[in-house]
Amino acid sequence: TAVALLVFALPVVKAQDKKEPQFKLVQFQMALLKRGPKWTGDSTAQTKQLETEQRAYANSLIESGKAVIAGRFDDDGDIPGVYILRTTSAEEAKTWTENSPVVKSGHIVAEMHPWWAEDVMKKTTTPEKMTRAYFGFLSRGDKWTAEKTPATEELQRAHLANIMRLAEMKKLVVAGPFGDDTPLRGIFVFRVASLEEARELAATDPAVQAGRLKIEMHPWLVPDGILP
Repeated sequence: TAVALLVFALPVVKAQDKKEPQFKLVQFQMALLKRGPKWTGDSTAQTKQLETEQRAYANSLIESGKAVIAGRFDDDGDIPGVYILRTTSAEEAKTWTENSPVVKSGHIVAEMHPWWAEDVMKKTTTPEKMTRAYFGFLSRGDKWTAEKTPATEELQRAHLANIMRLAEMKKLVVAGPFGDDTPLRGIFVFRVASLEEARELAATDPAVQAGRLKIEMHPWLVPDGILP
C-alpha cells in the first residue's frame, strides 16, 4: 500500500529482530507556514504579486527536487500552507523555507518539524495545475498519555489496522509521524470527494475515538500528479 504507518513514536527495531520491516520510512522536514507579523488577509496588488512570486518559488522547489510537495490550505486557518522538503537537515530546510517570498516579506513564518513517511510522492510535469486533497493534523488529545500500557498498545494496534483499512480503500494516501516531541503527532492525507468525507473517515480512527488523538482537517491545494 502507498501509505506509511502512523505511530505515536518512531519504532525501535530490536537488534535480535532479523525480520525485514514491512514499511521503509524516510525522514523529511515539514515546514508549517503560519501567519506572520505582516499577514493581513487583504487582496491587494501587492499581495497578488507576492502570491505569483510564491507560486513560482514553490514550483522551483518541486522541480529542483528540494520539495516533494508544497501546497496551501484552502480555508481561513492560522496555517496557510505546508512544504514537505527532501532533506534530513533542519538547517537546510529552514534556509529553503526562509527564502520563500512570503516568509522574506514577513507575511508568513515557518515552523519546522522532522517528519517520517514512505517515499511515495511522485514527480509532476505540471506543477502549476492544482488539485484538492484533505490534510489532517493529528495531535495529542485530552486522553493522551506517554505511558505505555497494555491498553495503549491495544489501541495502537487498532489505530494501525484502521490506517491499513483506509489505505486499502484508496482513501488515505499519505500518513506519517512527526519525529519531535511536540503536541503534533502526525498527519493524514485523504484523496476523497469532500471535507466532510475526510472528517468522517478520520473519525473512524480508534485513537481519535478514544480521545488519545484529535484531528484538525484542512482542504489542501497541491500540484496535480504528486500524490499517490
